[in-house]
Amino acid sequence: MSIVVPHGLDPELVRVAELQPDLDYSRPQESREALRRAYRISRALRSRNAPEDGDDLEVVDREIPARVGSPDIPVRVYARRGGQEPAPCLLFFHGGGFVTGNLDTEDARCREYTRRTGVTVVSVDYRLAPEHPFPCAFEDSYDALVWVAANADELGVDTGRIIVGGTSAGGALTAAVCLAARDLDGPAVAHQLLLYPVVDHVMHTRSMKEFDATPGWHARNNVHMWRHYLGTDAPENVSAYAAPGEAGDLSRLPSAYVMTIEFDPLRDEGIDFGRRLLAAGVSVQLHHFPGTFHGFDAAAPQSRIGKRALDEQCFVLARAADVNVV
Repeated sequence: MSIVVPHGLDPELVRVAELQPDLDYSRPQESREALRRAYRISRALRSRNAPEDGDDLEVVDREIPARVGSPDIPVRVYARRGGQEPAPCLLFFHGGGFVTGNLDTEDARCREYTRRTGVTVVSVDYRLAPEHPFPCAFEDSYDALVWVAANADELGVDTGRIIVGGTSAGGALTAAVCLAARDLDGPAVAHQLLLYPVVDHVMHTRSMKEFDATPGWHARNNVHMWRHYLGTDAPENVSAYAAPGEAGDLSRLPSAYVMTIEFDPLRDEGIDFGRRLLAAGVSVQLHHFPGTFHGFDAAAPQSRIGKRALDEQCFVLARAADVNVV
């Protein structure tokens, strides 16, 4: 079955949707290589059509220590040169179905966040499945939060304004880190940014059943994703740190922005998670984007709806960090 561009897609997104690769996540190595090629092309196009960063940003790759027995974690730190310190900080987790992705996956988004808000961004290159199934990605993500809080002075960031965010599978890691920080009395998180998040391993929602050939992400790959990440076809007693939708108690969590997408198998689980957060007394902004496909804001950043989505993300981030948007 090939990718099908859904009827009702925003006209500006149709051509971009047609160009989305139909990856087969049953073959992780092939998917990773295909995405690396796509990112190289995307970066080349952006560098041709967008201004260079110049001296506005300082971007540094480094490795940070993880828990005993785990390898150091690669991160990329984005900071605005000459910005006020201590700055707010966004700890960010890329998407990719827990199977693909690296520090380049969300490089453009992280640069834009820092450029427009002055928030220091720490992007995390967590370990990937199936070579490293749960809890590896979660442990790397939580360890990165602990490291940011413990090294706030060196980073020039404010421990009272640490925000956690991510796209897709990175949204699952975001929610899981917030749950763990609450449960383990860990570092305080000021806000969580959940962009078309993965939360439900059961996959019984209407959108999951309906969207098995949509661009950007589809239900067939969702099945492979969970098998790789959980290490089994029939999981039992799945931890909420793997699938946040399993959490019975969502109270006392940070305020949240939840972004969902119309033609996305993850749509209904994201909406349900946002509603559950609201019911648990968490302050939530839930924004559903009609006429869009999974990852449209990264795939078509120059489209009107893509710009609107990024503008809103920057506004939400700035509000949570108590700063202004450029």
